[in-house]
Amino acid sequence: MIYNFNRGIGWASSGVEYAQAYRGTVLRNAGIPCRFIYTDMFRVDNIALMTENIGIPDEEVIWLYQYFTDYAVAEPSISVLQFEEELLPLSEDGMKDAAAYQVKEAPGRREYHYADGIHMVYAYYAHGNRKIIQKADFFCGNRLTHAEYYSYGRIFTEYFAEKNGKMTLFLRRFYNEDGSTAYEEHMDGERQIFRMKDRILYSKQELICEMVKSLPFQKGDVIILDRTTELGQPVLRCSGAVPKVCVIHAEHYDAPATTEKDILWNNFYEYPFDQTGQFAAYVASTEAQAELLREQYLKYRGSSPCIAAVPVGNLKELKRPEKPRKQHALCTASRLASEKHIDLLIRAAAKAREKIPDLTLDIYGKGGLEQELRKLITEQKADSCIRLMGQQDMTEVYQEYSGYIAASFSEGFGLSLMEAVGSGLPMIGFDVPYGNQTFIADGENGYLLPYSREEQDDVRVERLAEAILRLFTEADQDAFRRRSYEIAKEYLEEKVAVKWKELLDQMGSRSVEFMQN
Repeated sequence: MIYNFNRGIGWASSGVEYAQAYRGTVLRNAGIPCRFIYTDMFRVDNIALMTENIGIPDEEVIWLYQYFTDYAVAEPSISVLQFEEELLPLSEDGMKDAAAYQVKEAPGRREYHYADGIHMVYAYYAHGNRKIIQKADFFCGNRLTHAEYYSYGRIFTEYFAEKNGKMTLFLRRFYNEDGSTAYEEHMDGERQIFRMKDRILYSKQELICEMVKSLPFQKGDVIILDRTTELGQPVLRCSGAVPKVCVIHAEHYDAPATTEKDILWNNFYEYPFDQTGQFAAYVASTEAQAELLREQYLKYRGSSPCIAAVPVGNLKELKRPEKPRKQHALCTASRLASEKHIDLLIRAAAKAREKIPDLTLDIYGKGGLEQELRKLITEQKADSCIRLMGQQDMTEVYQEYSGYIAASFSEGFGLSLMEAVGSGLPMIGFDVPYGNQTFIADGENGYLLPYSREEQDDVRVERLAEAILRLFTEADQDAFRRRSYEIAKEYLEEKVAVKWKELLDQMGSRSVEFMQN
């Protein structure tokens, strides 16, 4: 069994979550059982809906907060009728009928206003499904008193009390399927205390540790840590001799702050790098990053831990279009976040369009900068040629385009880059580690553009715009496409599966010493 540890997941997940989804596919197809463990508290959306969204089945998901109950991870299935018949409170006279409350529809929810004029219930639909309820807020005199959360039953309740003029969360109660209390979480704004039936845990880290100790480890099992913040210490402390693997998903050090004598690690990896003796292996996404890390460990630490290179993504097959690609059509796919520098792409595409009138750029993904980017598109007078396409399944989309462009200054791997070459797209990006240098062969399948931290954005925009013009007016696009397909072949699922299997066989050959409670 491979236990994959992470903290959170969302509808617009990061590359870490998609890397887990790719890994799950490889392991599943190789007949290696796996579990994906998440430790964040999910309140807005149901975890099963979000993991299903990236292809991880319910039976492989373990949620820390639900682990100590007998509820299975499952998507919401409480119908509106079931909610009204079983979960809505009675009216003051003990009757539950249409006269007890008035129903109003509001965006994303169904409101129940009671005849006493004091009580209200806001029932929220499950991710836009107006037939299913996943959460309900209960009010008394316009004050939120408690909130209930549902899957195929009521899984937990949050209770609120007034503190400093605000309604403040002070208790969560988690239930078993029969409605009995499994455990409680008490909080005072600074501390979390978990009260079980037979013990009290005085922090979330203790809760994580309790879960880890109770996992049914067997010989051959391996723990993979995709994130170590909050997770690293309790997992290392409570998992005994089960081999641990740390996956590196981003740039692992700060180059400008690194000297001949000292290296400044990325703060997300500083803890696992300080615990070399506790990890059986570190896994980088590219051989270039793995080799650099080996050199740095030897130079700055005088040690040589196992550092492997295994792609975090894979391709089921190469995608070849059945109809002609759109001409002069660029795409990009990422979170709409500042570190992706999508604003540079918008400005560059608008500039290049002055010489290629039918040029288009479609931007796929969601994120916090959506409105800001939409405004920039309008300012560039580019609404007709630059579009925000939202979050979509890109499997069959890339092959429709004639080029892919990215403006990130660093990519640990670049899943969208891999998917783009897997569809034969010519590529444009800055000459930065590690993804661009892995998937873009300068002059062969696209252009790697010079990059300097000291340059102004105007210079970067100019370089991107010039590369777009070169791609569509000078390049042999057929040759570029052939080279992209050649690069992509190394990331086909069967080849990546061999690398994971070799590493996991090496890790799993170590015997497991069972934890003693």
